[in-house]
Parts: sequence; C-alpha cells; structure tokens
Amino acid sequence: MDEPMNDAPGAQVKVTFTTNEADLQLPEEKRQLLVPADIRRYGLSRILNSDLMLDSGSVPFDFLVNGSFLRSSLEDYLNSEGLSLETNLTLQYVRSLIPPVFEASFEHDDWVSSVDALTATSPAGRWSGENFSRGQERILSASYDGLLRIWNASGEVLVTAPSASHGGHSASIKAAKFISSTQIASTGMDRSVRVWKYTDPGASGQAELKPTLELYGHRASVDSLEVHGPSKRILTASADGSVALWSASKSSSPEADASLLPNAHTSKRRKVASSVTTPQRGPLFLMQIHNAPATAAVFDPRDHTVGYSVSQDHTVKTLDLTTGSVVANLTLSHSLLSLCAIPRSNGAPLLAVGTSARHITLVDPRASAATTSVMTLRGHTNKVVALAANPENEYSLVSGSHDGTCRIWDLRSVRPASGGESEGGVGGNVSEPVYVFERESRQGKKKSVAGEGAKVFGVVWDRELGILSGGEDKKVQVNRGRDVVRE
Repeated sequence: MDEPMNDAPGAQVKVTFTTNEADLQLPEEKRQLLVPADIRRYGLSRILNSDLMLDSGSVPFDFLVNGSFLRSSLEDYLNSEGLSLETNLTLQYVRSLIPPVFEASFEHDDWVSSVDALTATSPAGRWSGENFSRGQERILSASYDGLLRIWNASGEVLVTAPSASHGGHSASIKAAKFISSTQIASTGMDRSVRVWKYTDPGASGQAELKPTLELYGHRASVDSLEVHGPSKRILTASADGSVALWSASKSSSPEADASLLPNAHTSKRRKVASSVTTPQRGPLFLMQIHNAPATAAVFDPRDHTVGYSVSQDHTVKTLDLTTGSVVANLTLSHSLLSLCAIPRSNGAPLLAVGTSARHITLVDPRASAATTSVMTLRGHTNKVVALAANPENEYSLVSGSHDGTCRIWDLRSVRPASGGESEGGVGGNVSEPVYVFERESRQGKKKSVAGEGAKVFGVVWDRELGILSGGEDKKVQVNRGRDVVRE
C-alpha cells in the first residue's frame, strides 16, 4: 500500500472526471486535471462550471469516489484510505442532491399508521386517466383511531371516514391506499379489508367517503395492503401468516366464510350496532404460506399476476397470483418487516426488504440462495418498517424506521462490505444514506436513539407532493421530494 500523503503546502492531486450524464460530458483532453489536495466538493464544482471546462454556468455537482459521495477534502479522503499523493483519483460527477427539506405537517388525534398520495403522477392518478383532475391532489392518512382522513395539499381535512357504527373499521387501521381517484382500500386490526367510494366535487360541494365492501378471510390483524387499479385487485399480508388476493368489486368477489364474519361468535349483547349495511365477501385466494406474521406483500411492477411477500419467518416469497401458489422462496438472516419493489428497465424488480436488525437488504428475486443479497443499506438504529421507491428513477428509495427518522438512499453510492456488514456476513456491497431527516415535531427536543415518541410507521414518495410520512407523533409530515436524488 502507498504511504499516506503528508500535509505538504501546495500539494496537488491528479483527478480524472467522469460522468454518465450525456449532456455534461467533458472533452477527452479536459478530463484529467491537477487540483489542490485540500479542495472540497464546492471547489471541484466551481472548476467544472468554469468556462475552460463545461462552461455550464452554476450547476451544482456532487462527486462519487469509489462509489461513495465525497464529503471531505481530497486530502482527508486520501489519508482515510491510506493512499498517497501520487494516487490518480477518478471522480464521477452528478448533479447535486437537494435536501428533503421540511414543508408541512398535518395533526391527527392518534398515531398515523399509513399514508398515500393521489396526484396526476401517482399510481392511482395514472390509473384514473382523464377521471383525475389537476388541482385535486389529495393525501390519504390512516390512523390508530380507526379513521381515514383525506387532506388537500394545504393541510385541510376534506373528509373523515365513518366510525364503526356507520360502516367503518372497528379497530385501528394499519394500511390504506387509493385504488383510483374514486376508490380507496384500507385494512386494520379488526381483520377486515374495506373498500370505499370516494366522491370529491371540489370547491362545488362536500367530499364524501362511503363504505361499499367488507372483505373477510384473515384471522388476525391485516398489516399490509397493496393495490392494482386496472384489475381492481388488492394484495394483503396478515399477522396470521397468510397473504390474500381480493377483488375490489362485489360482483367478482366470492362469498365469505361465515365463521370469519365479525358477528359470527359474538353474543347479541356485544354486537356492534351499525346503521349501514355493507356487502361482505371473501378472498379470491388466501395463501397460508408463512410460519410467522406476514408483514408485507406487493405486486410486481411489471405484472400484477406476480407478487412478493415477506415475513418475520425470515423469508421472501415469490407468488403466482393466478394460481395462489409460491413459486420461489429466499431465506434471509433476520425477521423481515417491510418491502418495496424497485422497478428496473432491464428485467425483474429489485426488492428492498426492511429488517428487525435495523438494516435494509436488497435482493434479486431471480437470484439463487447463494447470491441472495445484492446490497445492504446501513444507518438506521431501530426496526425498518416502511419503504418507498423514488418515482423518478431506478436507483433510490426512502425508508422509515422506529428510530424516528426517514433516510434516503442512492444505490449508486456503494462500497465493498467489510466483515459482518452484508446480509449473511459474506461479500456483497454496503450503502449508507445520503440524507436523514427526523420528525419535525421533535426539533429542539432530546433525541432518542430508539425513537421513542417519534417512530415512523408509513412512508410514500410522490413526484408532486413529495415524501409523505406518518408516525407516533400523530402527524403526517411532508418533505421535499423532487430532485433529492437526480439522474
């Protein structure tokens, strides 16, 4: 190994600039340069913007060195890596990341378990086509008080779901999603999946949320929900270890098992009186496939007849949703608590899996058991219970944790794992967050490593509204989401 460089005055380092951005390529003869050893990101950015280089004006740049963002001077980086002054550093430049600054928060009466967005670019907005009107961007929140709320972008509650006595959930809601601009699905601790009709006349009238279908089949809390609007399919995961596929349409839903209906084993005295009669149906498939609570299930972004599920039994399963069967099984090292599928243009999605061991494991569902882990994302200090992919690219995501933070990851920023860092402890790559943001409600207060009082339970990343998160502080928090991780 070369000797670490000393602090010689006027020391210089030879660098080679590269980029993957077609509109920011340097001519071959300008790519190598001698720069001061004590230069930092800002100075390197100024050099690139100069009229002798890119002549690009004032475009801020970040720099990747061996897969990690440069966050010190070149001199400090070389010293930390045990490299000498003679080292030729390759710097990959990308447009700078923009911090996910806090924008707003919306107060609730109880913990916020789940959030979703309805905009022209959100899944439900795209599925709605011309039925979605710009200017009617909405935020959906689910709470432990058993109620759904729909907000406008200004933080005004437009409508609150009915209570149990009027057809709503009889216990805490764990997850909720827009199926379209007029339909919503929700799940909860009352073992039910509920479908709602959402009417929003805009400024001309009062928004309304009306229950239209109750779905029963799970025998314990239903903790995860995913939807596919065009097919009106709903995919759920339950604490009873099962994963179920449902239809949001009453006409295509089979009869429910009578023994699983809410009043099947309840005395007349204890029955919950409801002024609303809602049709009750069962699942298209119910797959009892996990040996511990199933914590999340998602559709394949390319094909809604394929699904993936994770569980506290440490397994990731690939599901054939036309036959209700498991077609592949991967076993990891820890309890798995959350899941999102990151689309990739070259084939199967990459699965991001949040764990009880405080890290995120990226797996390729096509890979053999020997090469399960693609990358490990490290930085959280408590369970990782929520994940959402960046809607603008294939290489970034946001995570939410019981440590009270959301963290943003750029999968281009990687380094080789050292002993014990990767899933399984052998080989692989590791990435660390490029941004961390906390609950705004905890600003100025003593911070807890475990996140007491500020646990994050749900997160979604929308191209227009930003990064929405909900948690133990009884708030939906909105942070900037555009250009946080750019191509």
